[in-house]
Amino acid sequence: MLKFRSLLLKSKSKPKQRNALAIVRKLISSQPLNTFHSRNAFSFSKPHAFARANSRVPISRNFCTAPERDTLDYDVVIVGAGPAGLSAAIRLKQLCRENDTDLSVCVLEKGAEVGAHIISGNVFEPRALNELLPKWKQQDAPISTPVTSDKFWYLTKNRAISLPSPFDNEGNYVISLSQLVRWLGEKAEELGVEIYPGFAASEILYDANDKVIGIGTNDMGISKDGSKKENFQSGVDIKGRITLLAEGCRGSLSEKIIKQYNLREKGGAEHQTYALGIKEVWQIDEEKHQPGAVIHTLGWPLDNKTYGGSFLYHMKDRQISLGLVVALNYQNPFMSPYEEFQKLKHHPAIKPFLEGGTVIQYGARTLNEGGFQSIPYPAFPGGAIIGCSSGFLNVPKIKGTHTAMKSGMLAAESAFGVFNKGLDMNTYWDALRNSWIWEELYKARNYRPAFKYGLVPGLAFSGLEHYIFKGRLPVTLKHGKPDHEATDAAKLHSPIHYPKADGVLSFDVPTSLHRSNTNHEHDQPPHLRLKDPKVPELTNLPVYAAPESRYCPARVYEYVADEKNQLKLQINAQNCLHCKACDIKDPKQNIKWTVPEGGGGPGYSVM
Repeated sequence: MLKFRSLLLKSKSKPKQRNALAIVRKLISSQPLNTFHSRNAFSFSKPHAFARANSRVPISRNFCTAPERDTLDYDVVIVGAGPAGLSAAIRLKQLCRENDTDLSVCVLEKGAEVGAHIISGNVFEPRALNELLPKWKQQDAPISTPVTSDKFWYLTKNRAISLPSPFDNEGNYVISLSQLVRWLGEKAEELGVEIYPGFAASEILYDANDKVIGIGTNDMGISKDGSKKENFQSGVDIKGRITLLAEGCRGSLSEKIIKQYNLREKGGAEHQTYALGIKEVWQIDEEKHQPGAVIHTLGWPLDNKTYGGSFLYHMKDRQISLGLVVALNYQNPFMSPYEEFQKLKHHPAIKPFLEGGTVIQYGARTLNEGGFQSIPYPAFPGGAIIGCSSGFLNVPKIKGTHTAMKSGMLAAESAFGVFNKGLDMNTYWDALRNSWIWEELYKARNYRPAFKYGLVPGLAFSGLEHYIFKGRLPVTLKHGKPDHEATDAAKLHSPIHYPKADGVLSFDVPTSLHRSNTNHEHDQPPHLRLKDPKVPELTNLPVYAAPESRYCPARVYEYVADEKNQLKLQINAQNCLHCKACDIKDPKQNIKWTVPEGGGGPGYSVM
């Protein structure tokens, strides 16, 4: 685990400002021990245990207002210790060394440790890393399994039909992204970056001219009813001359900024589209293990109207990464991405790899699929949005780590220009459009929207685009309706009856959650909030047959009978994997995802 560093080693202090290390120690000591270590804190409904999901606590960042919040000053504040955020931090410090100057750089991470919330496939393209840290091979980077084979299957219920592979994975590696991020964190700290896991940025700070001047962390030690507990500690205002938001897909602060400054409109972007990825890491028998083997599939178990597919990557140490990605513009409200993933593991082409193996870890996360058409203007007064918060995933490649890293590097260079050349962050937009990110995403722009017409038309168009036009078709397809609007009324579909988990290849949600190491302090204000408490019972349940009970891969949302035998929505917030599916897919956009106390959420180590 990365060590905690002083919050103010090189930043400028105010006269009334307390010692920063004392502030950090105070905040850490206020955390309950099980915030970081408990593995069994998730919850499900029990008889006579109904609790209304609709809290009467006011929806605001501070449930208890402390008389004074500590303030810390930095040159650059980065929210999120993922590939983009850490690449930005590293590049900033490199530029400082190259120009014989110094900037104070702080990275905040809501996970209990760096990498704890990081999950991805991942077949890693090292292009950006080669630029950022050219000697990574000599620096013990956790990148050691080159791709050795690349297969593409179309699955029917009982067969796997080989297709020409459109993926060019020569020179790429099968990795654990959570492990790579930990390594990047170490490299950043070696350069003098200050990284603080366990601190959740919950609000944007502005000056009198509506310019972003930093972030505020949420208060700790507040009970569900809003009262202060014995371990209460007020949050900290962390101010930066530049603030970079690297929260990942559907970042809560990033979404606020995009709306407030009309960044989609400013960049001429369409709405973002999303998918939900569900993943397990297995340890399998030695004789079945093929280090570096890569398999992608489409087709079964999804229907021809639902975009998505599966992946199976052979990692090192007899481990395989198995997952299913389901586009969140699916129509059938009875579909459960989690249960579709359980079905996948019983396919005759997948099952033999898993038999005799053991699941090591489980997790889920949404990903951006809008691509080129959905990139918002990334700069705002006082900062920029980087990485998957903007949405740089290359859908046909099924890769976004390299583009996220490069975006962070470009933003760092623009930020350095602000300090040393008197420029502004709008140069980041110009840098993006002149980079290989722009060229790559432009060529890939038509693949994803082609599938709105169905699987077969999408495949046909994608084949023409890939093999004939090579991304140069003089037409840019538009996306369909937003994901939440794509959900049909339940009366248009029949219920789907999924087989019971066998406990060998397929598992129930509690078993999977245990493997995610997810945990939240139970006695805290809910971080999943309903804008209108009446919508679940008046709309979602009767019209859409309670889709939140199925699209969530952690069973956070359940309908439970109350004392009058009326079904009411119960929110098991402590189960949350921070995947953001609810924030995206709810038909009425009634669920608001906010950050819980820092340190909560999953605890990934090999994802």
